[in-house]
Amino acid sequence: MELQTLISDLIEQKRDKIIELSDKIWDCPEICFEEHQSSKYLSEALEGEGFHVEREVAGLRTGFIGSYGIGKPVVAILGEFDALTGLSQKKGFAEHEPVAAGGHGHGCGHNLLGAGAFAAAVAIKDYMEQTGLQGTVRYYGCPAEESGSGKAFMARAGLFDDVDLALSWHPSTVPAIWNVSTLANYSVTFKFNGKSAHAAVAPHLGRSALDAVELMNVGVNYLREHMIPEARVHYAITDTGGASPNVVQPHAEVVYLIRAPKKQQVKDLYERVHNIAKGAALMTGTTVEAVFEGTASNLIPNTTLAGVMHKNLTAVGVPFYDEFDQQFAKEIRATLSQEDVDASLAGLDKETSKKLKDKDIVDVIPPLGDETALSGSTDVGDVSWFVPTMQCLTACWALGTPFHTWQVVSQGAMPIAHKGMLQAGKVIACTAIDAMESTDIIEKAKREWKERLEGEPYVSLIPENVVPPRKEVHV
Repeated sequence: MELQTLISDLIEQKRDKIIELSDKIWDCPEICFEEHQSSKYLSEALEGEGFHVEREVAGLRTGFIGSYGIGKPVVAILGEFDALTGLSQKKGFAEHEPVAAGGHGHGCGHNLLGAGAFAAAVAIKDYMEQTGLQGTVRYYGCPAEESGSGKAFMARAGLFDDVDLALSWHPSTVPAIWNVSTLANYSVTFKFNGKSAHAAVAPHLGRSALDAVELMNVGVNYLREHMIPEARVHYAITDTGGASPNVVQPHAEVVYLIRAPKKQQVKDLYERVHNIAKGAALMTGTTVEAVFEGTASNLIPNTTLAGVMHKNLTAVGVPFYDEFDQQFAKEIRATLSQEDVDASLAGLDKETSKKLKDKDIVDVIPPLGDETALSGSTDVGDVSWFVPTMQCLTACWALGTPFHTWQVVSQGAMPIAHKGMLQAGKVIACTAIDAMESTDIIEKAKREWKERLEGEPYVSLIPENVVPPRKEVHV
C-alpha cells in the first residue's frame, strides 16, 4: 500500500475525533498566553493516544510537548491554538454576526492548525507502531503565535536543540508549499507618564503623556523615509490617558511592531524608534518606559523539504467539496472584493492564477513555485534557525478570504475547513515519514540549512531578563 493511502486511512479512522478537537478549540477562543482550555484539550488528547506530555515547558503555562518513540531521528510537529481579539463570529454565517460583542475569535484558523498538527503526529505514531519505524515524534504545543511568540521562548530554552526537522502548516485559501522567508519582528509598548492638571485653569502645571505619544508617532512617520524599503513599522494607541479633554492626560501608551528582513536590522530600527520615544518624552517633560511584548526571527526556507512536501501534497490530493461546501463558499466570496481574491493568488504563476480566479474553493494544487519573501512574520522563524523547517498550506476558506477577519472565523468550524485540516495532517505525516525512512533527506536538508545560515549563530531577540507572562488560569 502506498504511504499516502495508508496515512490517509489512519487519519480518516480518527476523523471525527480530530474534527471534534478542532471545534472544541474554536468554541473557546483564547488569546496569547491565556490558552489554558485549548492547551488542556490538546495535551489530554495526546495522552489518550499514548504520548508522554510535558507541560509548562520553557516557563510557558500553556506550552507543552507530547513525545512518542525513542532515539533519532527526532521530528517536531508544530501546533498552535491561540485566537485573536475582537473577531467573535458565529460559524456558518455569511454576514458579520458576533457571538459576543468585542469577543475573541479564531481569525487565523489556529484551532485547525493545532488539530491538524495533532492528526499528523498521531498518524506518524500509528505508522511507527504498525511498521516498527524507529525515531521520535514530538508535538510542540506552541502558545501565543499572534502576539507573544511562544516558539521564541521555546527556542531560547533549547527545546529544539536535538530536533532533526520541523514541520507545520497553516490554513489558507490555496493548497501550496510555504517555502518562504519572512520578516523578523520586535513588538514593544512605550508607556509615557506625565502629570495631570486642569487644562483650562492651570495647563502650565500639566505634562501630557498623550502629547508624547502623538509626537512619537509623528517622529516615527518621518523615520519611514529613512529606513530600508523592506522594513515595516506599525502602531496602535492602547491608552489615550482618559476621556476628558479638560484634564491633561497623565499617562498614555502606544504599541509598536517593527519588522525587517534580518534580526540585526530589526534591532537597529528598534533603537531608532526608541530614541524617538525618548525625544518625545524630553519635549513634553514626561518619562517613558519601553516594555517588551514579543519577537520573531526571520524564517529560513528549505528547498529540499519543500520538494518532499510538495510531492506528498500532490499525492494526497485535494478533498471532495460537495454542493453544501460550494454554496457556502460562494456566499462568503460575495462578501469579498476582487482585490481580496487577487491577494490570495499573489505569488502564483499567471497561468495558474487564471485557472483559479473564478473558483469559490480551490481544488487544484499549483506547481511548486519559486522561493518567495513575505512581508509578514511568524515565530516559526525561530525554530528554523535551529533545524530545517517547512510548512504547507491547504484550502480551508473560500478563495479571497483575508487572514484575521470574521469570514475566517465563520468558516473555521465548517466542513470546508475540516477537510483542509485533515488534508494538511496527511501531508505533514507523509513528509515526516519520508524523512524518517530516508536519512538522505534529512542530511540534504541540513546541508542546505547550514549553507543558508552561513555560520551565523542564533541570537534570541527576547531580552535576557524577560520571562513568559504568567496569565491567570480560567479553566
